Amino acid sequence: MHPRTRKRVVEAAQVMLILLAAVLVLLPIVWIGMAAFKRHVDVFQLKLLFTPTLENFAKIIEPPYSILDKLMNSFVVAAFTVLVALPLATCAAYAFSRFRLAGERVMLVTILATQFVPAVVIVLPFFLMFRAMGLLDTRFALILVDIAIVMPFATWMIKGFIDGIPLETEEAALVDGSTRLQVIRNVVIPMAAPGIITAGIFSFIIAWNEFLFALILTRRDALTLPIGLQLFNGEEGVLWHLLAAAGLLIMAPMIVLALSVQKHFVQGMTMGAVR
Repeated sequence: MHPRTRKRVVEAAQVMLILLAAVLVLLPIVWIGMAAFKRHVDVFQLKLLFTPTLENFAKIIEPPYSILDKLMNSFVVAAFTVLVALPLATCAAYAFSRFRLAGERVMLVTILATQFVPAVVIVLPFFLMFRAMGLLDTRFALILVDIAIVMPFATWMIKGFIDGIPLETEEAALVDGSTRLQVIRNVVIPMAAPGIITAGIFSFIIAWNEFLFALILTRRDALTLPIGLQLFNGEEGVLWHLLAAAGLLIMAPMIVLALSVQKHFVQGMTMGAVR
């Protein structure tokens, strides 16, 4: 086969694989989007043309579903998780990157090892601890758990970006009279912003989608959206039209977040891949 022909065949195969992957990813999302606006009887019919309705959204925001309360719980938990975990992870990452600490390697390995512990192993100790403290079924308990979950991941990711910042830039700022905190604020954070934003996005997604701890630690007041989806399993079976409407509400904030910080997210992932 001629080299030019072979190149065209390879490029065509790559395009086909990309299109196939896009279809596999987007097809469930398109189905959920369509089902969210269908009546119950239309969900089970494979037709593209139907009369859309907003009744599903009206039903899920009313009792017994009250999905807006669960949406607010999920947002508060995820937002506060990021607001607390990201500064702490940035400080920890800077310390590991710039200072030679006693037992540094052991601490880094220990932080990484926590990511390999199955959640089901530690959910019971968390439950017993929060029950003794009177924190069951509270947003505060979920925020504490989610911070513990995302901190190791965020620390390792941000450290990789800080490692790539030339040390000479910080030394020049220190020579000019800046304090260490001013160097972190004016030099390190702006230069590591893509990595910090990327870590924040992933942390928000992890906290937003967290299921097991929210299932065990909540009962009524602090139910989050992933747990609220269980309410759509009625006596007549799964209420797919209502489940799809609620699923659309879960995905919408993630889509808006991804689009709003797309530039920084892509830059952060690219820089991380290069390093």
